[in-house]
This record gives sequence, structure tokens and C-alpha cells, in this order.
Amino acid sequence: MGGNYSSLIMIALMVVVFYFLLIRPQRKRQQEQSQMQNSLTPGTRIMTTTGLFATVVAIDAEDVILEIAPGVETRWVKAAIGRVVGPVDDAQGDAENTDTVDDNVVETAQSPGDDQDSTTKK
Repeated sequence: MGGNYSSLIMIALMVVVFYFLLIRPQRKRQQEQSQMQNSLTPGTRIMTTTGLFATVVAIDAEDVILEIAPGVETRWVKAAIGRVVGPVDDAQGDAENTDTVDDNVVETAQSPGDDQDSTTKK
């Protein structure tokens, strides 16, 4: 009789563990995702679940109209919105990345060249 109770307790314990480790966190993520999708407003920068960056132009009942390039608008389902991206000036961000990459390339390219140039100039 004691063996039956211990196996029932083990099964109940496993169900509780599965609930707290799998089911509850998944529900929380779904609720957060739903709240984020329902709180979208025009002008918000987003990333879709497929990795496309865009700006929200308009919102219908279940659809969102996104501008993926100046003058290019597409209609998406709200569920396709993966996350909200902070406002970033693309031109400034690209310029900073380009400068960093160019500096590294120039330094790398000049280092071997400096040694060769110094011997030929002497």
C-alpha cells in the first residue's frame, strides 16, 4: 500500500516540476509577446520573426502595415512581429561601423607596407 502512494507522489511531483519548468515560462513568454504586439504604434521600429527590420506605418485589427524602405510598404500579421527595436539612426550607425572597419583594415594593410617603404626610402 505504501508503494502505491509513493509512486503517486512521484508522478504528482513530476507534473509540478514540468509545470514550473516548461509550461509556466512558455505562457509568460506568450503573454509578453502578445502585449508587445498589441502595444505597437505607428513610428515604432520593429524586427519581424524572419529578421526583417521595418517601421510600423499603420495598424489594422490583426494586420500591421510596415515600411521596409522609403516608399515600400507591406502588410503583415501582428503575430509576425518578433520584437521592438530601439530607435537607431541607420546612417550614423553605418558610418560608425564603416569607420571602425576601415581603420582596422588600413592599420593592417599599412603595417607590412610601412616596413617595406622605410627600407626603400633609405
